[in-house]
Amino acid sequence: MNQNTEVADNSDQAQKKSGSSRIFVDLVVCMLIPTLILKKLSGDDMLGPNYALIAALSLPLLVGLWGFISERKIGFVPALGFISILLTGSIGILKLPKEYIAYKEALIPGLIAIATVVSTYTKYPLVRTFLYNDTFMDTNKVSTILAERPKTAEFDSMMVKATWLLASSFVLSSVLNFLLAKWIVVSESGTDAFNNELGTMNLYSYPVIVVPCMVITMFAMFYVFSNIKKLTGLKIEELVQQ
Repeated sequence: MNQNTEVADNSDQAQKKSGSSRIFVDLVVCMLIPTLILKKLSGDDMLGPNYALIAALSLPLLVGLWGFISERKIGFVPALGFISILLTGSIGILKLPKEYIAYKEALIPGLIAIATVVSTYTKYPLVRTFLYNDTFMDTNKVSTILAERPKTAEFDSMMVKATWLLASSFVLSSVLNFLLAKWIVVSESGTDAFNNELGTMNLYSYPVIVVPCMVITMFAMFYVFSNIKKLTGLKIEELVQQ
């Protein structure tokens, strides 16, 4: 093994560790800590409803801003996440009707579902961002073999079907978000009880919403991988980015 290969291997290992660390940090900073702040510090004898809400929402907001600063770009989905945080804060601080939370929770994944489908008619389909990108797949090798065989048309048709699979996960998320918010958030906004319910909703959203949607997304990813394998004749280990 030469020096360049060793450097590349070390770089890949560092990236994998960094990715794992990032997931852990996101889970703690964007879910666990905000939930604890909303549920434990919203009383008038602590931070109070408004300041507790601001503190809880500031953490995921800072994570998003740090990602933007470090990567020098912001994608469509992070942008919607930023808007979602601002909407939640506005509903609580301005004491808007509590029903707005359910509509807001359904709105964001609903917009992503629509954008995923609409983007197939543009040069930058979102399905490629989520399921087919050079982060984990050797897309250059795949594109070359598809053009040689030729199987590009079949590949494009398959990706359209994968788009609908992916969009269905966001539709499911939208419906579950709405139902969960309607079920949990029953107190008037701007109150200690409202913040406590937001924290509960945030906590429940992972097993109730994220897990089912991840199952659909993983199925869509398996669908893409298995079809690319058939179209190119490559094995899974040859498809994965080295």
